[in-house]
Amino acid sequence: MAEITAAMVKELREITGLGMMECKKALVEADGDLKKAEDLLRIKSGAKASKAASRVAAEGVIGAYLSPDAKLGALVELNCETDFVAKNEDFVAFARALAETVARENPADVEALAKLDIGGENIEAKRQALVQKIGENIAIRRFARIQTDARLSQYLHGSKIGVLVELEGGDDELGKDLAMHIAFAKPQFLSKEQVSPEVVEREREVLAARAAESGKPAEIVAKMIEGGLNKFLNEITLLGQPFVKDDKVTVEKLLANRKAKLRSYKFFVVGEGIEKKTTDFAAEVMAQAGVSK
Repeated sequence: MAEITAAMVKELREITGLGMMECKKALVEADGDLKKAEDLLRIKSGAKASKAASRVAAEGVIGAYLSPDAKLGALVELNCETDFVAKNEDFVAFARALAETVARENPADVEALAKLDIGGENIEAKRQALVQKIGENIAIRRFARIQTDARLSQYLHGSKIGVLVELEGGDDELGKDLAMHIAFAKPQFLSKEQVSPEVVEREREVLAARAAESGKPAEIVAKMIEGGLNKFLNEITLLGQPFVKDDKVTVEKLLANRKAKLRSYKFFVVGEGIEKKTTDFAAEVMAQAGVSK
């Protein structure tokens, strides 16, 4: 039997929004497997699927660049250890300079980016100098770049969420509205066609197990599964989501009404998918003093 820790229970609560005892019981039943426990809770209680983008852990900022003609843009995630450093002027300026370098130089990956220069100074050397000056570990985590013959729109929610939208047709207002919608709704995919078969199958299994417990006839169960699957796909795909400014129309319908096409989008949330180390200072002090809880 796997040990069920408070941290595991906390993480499952954040994913499902359910109570502590429910989450602990599910983890025990799943022998500590977080995904299995999540599925058990979703089958039994109808908890919604988790959004990876909502599990923000590490600190840092999103650096962004958009060319004056709105044809070239980039986002860069620059991480640090504390929110205090994330507000440091030198740190923020470095993130912005990285985004502009990514846009102009089009490096293959983070390693290639680190070998380039900013203002005649090597980026990796500049990063190390910033570490020495600030006193925290600083890491260039990832970047995204779009170059287009259409139009780009950009939106930054504070410094923690960055969005780039590539729009054909429409206007600047529509592009900014879509970027803001993405920052709010955090779609995992653009369209249903982009959702992997594995994601669809996992959701179908959860829905089937939940529907089977209803005790309804097979033909009703089949309709429940398909209806639930369509709802799930609409929730995780940008085109299927209700538009944030008018929930009576989907994003797909909005684009059709404006005779526009969303070619692509990129969005970063600071710390997405990074597990932040938590420290129990009281436990550390007691341990150093040779005292157990």
